[in-house]
Amino acid sequence: MEKLILFSLVVSALIFSGCQKKEDAIKIGVAGPMTGDQAKMGTDFKNGITLAVEEWNSKGGVLGKKIIALVEDDQHDPKQAVSVANKLVNAGAAGVIGHFNSSCSIPASDVYNRAGIPMITPASTNPQLTEKGYSGVFRVCGRDDQQGKVGAEFVINNLKLKKIAVIHDKTTYGQGLADEFKKFVKKNIDIVYYSGIIQGDKDFKTVLTSIKEKKPELIYFGGIYPEAGLLVKQARELGLDIPFMSGDGTIDPKFIEIAGAKAAEGTYLTFSPDAKKISTAKKFVEDYEKKFEEIGPYSIYAYDATNIMLSAIKEAATTNGKAVIEKLHSMEFGGALGKIKFDKKGDVTVAPYVVWTTKDGKFEEFWKP
Repeated sequence: MEKLILFSLVVSALIFSGCQKKEDAIKIGVAGPMTGDQAKMGTDFKNGITLAVEEWNSKGGVLGKKIIALVEDDQHDPKQAVSVANKLVNAGAAGVIGHFNSSCSIPASDVYNRAGIPMITPASTNPQLTEKGYSGVFRVCGRDDQQGKVGAEFVINNLKLKKIAVIHDKTTYGQGLADEFKKFVKKNIDIVYYSGIIQGDKDFKTVLTSIKEKKPELIYFGGIYPEAGLLVKQARELGLDIPFMSGDGTIDPKFIEIAGAKAAEGTYLTFSPDAKKISTAKKFVEDYEKKFEEIGPYSIYAYDATNIMLSAIKEAATTNGKAVIEKLHSMEFGGALGKIKFDKKGDVTVAPYVVWTTKDGKFEEFWKP
């Protein structure tokens, strides 16, 4: 009997201490492509979030508790993203920073919405994400209807082209961006070719040969840098020496590495202004590059998304999802990117896009609307 009582006391103590341990930390979920051909973007995410979490923990955390980042790999696969979302919910995440790909964020948002957990994506730009009416879904980046419009204005008003080809990678992000660009440009320019490729394929010469026969003056691609780099490289090999244009999923040094600096020269890309030229981002850039070397395109977005989530938890004085979501909607946040406020859909009220170009193996800002 005494042994039974002792055993019960030990079990109770373990359960109690386990509960106490859970209460000692605030968990923030992190979701993105941590492995595979888009792992560079996932790493950029993770680094920006890590820097923000370390800064908060150095100041005592939030609500007197340490912050822990729960990093999960969705492999830029929609089904895996749903699995990751359920895992983060079951692990007790108070909020989620992610996902990278729109094709992952959209189905994952269903899981977070049912659980009442806020999510902030640093990079998913497809309009559908915030059009579903979920109060707990936010993004610190812009939308493809904004990005596509800027790209179209540049091609129409600055390049003054007559014929273009439009291709995409058949993903939620890639096709969504291509279609938004097409929608804005088609009234002024003849689209002589429109089709999709398969994400993950390596040989696009058949598609490029078909495009070459149509004699366009520019190729627009909706997709990510692994395919964009190969498309440009193979286009040049086929003698298709016309400008190439893409969006934010391509503006990464990996694109130039895959395409080759000579082939990539003169590529146009839509993205937000250079973080290194934003006064409020100076400290972030210095701290990030000291710890992780060169910042990635979405490192600063992941950093700001994390700070916004933790600031909302602090102001709500609780990790209760409903209370945190209310704060996310009502507050204005001062981030490395500047002032950030969300509208009723969860989109940022200001989302500037500019056109970049590749020059001498690097990216530089080229045109502002």
